[in-house]
Amino acid sequence: MRQVLLLGSPGTKRTVYLTRETEETGVPLKLLDWNRFREEIHEGRGDRLFEGGQTFLKIDPPLWDSCRLDQLEGLAGEYEKELDALCCLGKRQGISFLNHPRSIRELLDKRTCKDRLRKAGVPVTKALEEEIHNGEQLLEVMERESVPQVFLKPVKGSGAAGAAAFRYRKRTGQMALYTCGAEDPDTGCLVNTRRLRQFTDRRQVFSLLDRLLAVDCVAERWYAKAEHRGFSYDLRAVIQEGKVDVILARLSKGPITNLHLNNHPLPVQDLDLPPGVLGQVEALCERAAGQFQGLKSAGIDILLEKNTLRPRVIEMNGQGDLIYQDIYGENIIYRRQAEMMKEWLYGKT
Repeated sequence: MRQVLLLGSPGTKRTVYLTRETEETGVPLKLLDWNRFREEIHEGRGDRLFEGGQTFLKIDPPLWDSCRLDQLEGLAGEYEKELDALCCLGKRQGISFLNHPRSIRELLDKRTCKDRLRKAGVPVTKALEEEIHNGEQLLEVMERESVPQVFLKPVKGSGAAGAAAFRYRKRTGQMALYTCGAEDPDTGCLVNTRRLRQFTDRRQVFSLLDRLLAVDCVAERWYAKAEHRGFSYDLRAVIQEGKVDVILARLSKGPITNLHLNNHPLPVQDLDLPPGVLGQVEALCERAAGQFQGLKSAGIDILLEKNTLRPRVIEMNGQGDLIYQDIYGENIIYRRQAEMMKEWLYGKT
């Protein structure tokens, strides 16, 4: 007997809209709740979840109930252990994965993911040459490498949690920090507020930089992005089984383009890009996804450099398939996943 499972959370948009497509496609999808999975793993009974037949498993990200940035690394560490447990279960039970937990884990770590892409010759946004642990060290490295502006991102964060953009003008001493991180007035903890703020006071900037960099962060050059009608933008692409299914532009007046920060989505066709640019973006996505075995679906953020429109990979996400503009429209992404499941379940039709 064959079964198709989704390891996810009841009632989330990911679960609801994938289920909608599997029902339409004729795939009997069963939900394995993350809470139950954790209970069974904790009790050493994980194998029984997959006994009795062959399993095709899609892994959605678990829900985290904390917005504290100092807990981010611990939460990611627990998730990595869960992915490792799924790797072991996969070997013992012969599970077929939509995305192998090993590849999800590899993409979860921004530093190692980008290192692999860079070594493979895939154009990426470049990191500073040193790991940085506080604001003063960041300023020293920026001056030494003649980099006036940088992005900071927790190595294992997502959704702009802990992300920051920092600009420093050596000649005038002026600086600006843009981040969603802020101190909770009740607890004093640094939290993800999901609202972008700008700080220019040197003392405040360095206080925040020190706390942000206490979380393991990557520091990358801040490239000038392409612009459209007064907005800077980057692209979110979803590539599945070697084909780019969706590309969406994310327009912003600020340096961080995540759409949940009240930025503006735009169909990529409305950018009126010169001929050939989208072909370069798709080829870049194919090269990037091809560096990771067992990866059938990936969300990839792409920067187009201002003036040249040269594409670079900003980051990759092994669970970056939720695009609101898609699920509320044609639901292309989850329909393709439902088709993958149907093909595995019944063979090609």
